[in-house]
This record gives sequence, C-alpha cells and structure tokens, in this order.
Amino acid sequence: MGKTLLIVYHSQSGATALLAREAAAAATAGSDINVRTVRAVDAGIRDLATADGLLLALAENSAAASGAMKDFLDRTFYPAQPLQLNLPYALLLSAGNDGRGAVQQVQRILRGFPMKEVALPVICRGEVNADYLQRSGELGLTLAAGLELGIF
Repeated sequence: MGKTLLIVYHSQSGATALLAREAAAAATAGSDINVRTVRAVDAGIRDLATADGLLLALAENSAAASGAMKDFLDRTFYPAQPLQLNLPYALLLSAGNDGRGAVQQVQRILRGFPMKEVALPVICRGEVNADYLQRSGELGLTLAAGLELGIF
C-alpha cells in the first residue's frame, strides 16, 4: 500500500461518524491510499507516527472542540514533539453553533505540533444532509489525492 491517511474522529450523536465515514470512503475510492479510521478515544501517538496525513473529524461542544478530540490532542502533543511530524491535515466539523471556536482551538493546537493545514475546514452546521456528505467526501478525496500525488 502507498501512503496512509489517518482519520481520527469523535462522535456522540453519530453525525460526525457519518461525515468521517463518507470522507474515508471517498479517500479510498480509486486511490492507492491506505485509510485508517480511528475513534479519538482509541487513537494515540503510534497512529500519528505511522500516518502521512491527518483528517480530524470532530463535534463542536459549547463552541469548543469536543472533549474526546481535545483529549486525543492533549495525549499526543508532548510525545509528538521529538518526532517533528509536521503532517498535512484538514478539519471536518459537525457544529450546532457556527463552529468557528472549535476550528480556531484545534488549529492553534496543531500549529504547536507542528502540523500544516492543507485544506479549508469543512463545517457542517445542524443536521447531516446530502450537501454535507458530499463536502465530507470531497475533503477525504482531496487529502488522498494530495498524498498520492506527493503535493503534501
């Protein structure tokens, strides 16, 4: 297999899991990319160390990143420092509010790893619909294509 795209997600209601699955399905369609989808509570530094790219799919809770995603980032931040991962990443967010607070929080944390954002965040506000599923798939496909072509 070629490069690995790691999708780390947290979903309490099921909406974010649905968006993450759509991104993973699109990323694997017609590419040589290995896609690993891991729940945030189960993901760790080994997952990051073996990835070539990262998609974080999270929910917004109280205008911030969901607790399980924040926990994943907290658990991996210091162990990642000596590895200098600098992975290309993108964010996929299921938001009940406007999502900006959660996006800014995660972007700030990932700059400290450091990691490089390679696509604009996809923020899905409210109920999951066909448009949000399409946008999630396009984000997964973008990351896979960029990794496969060596763009990032």
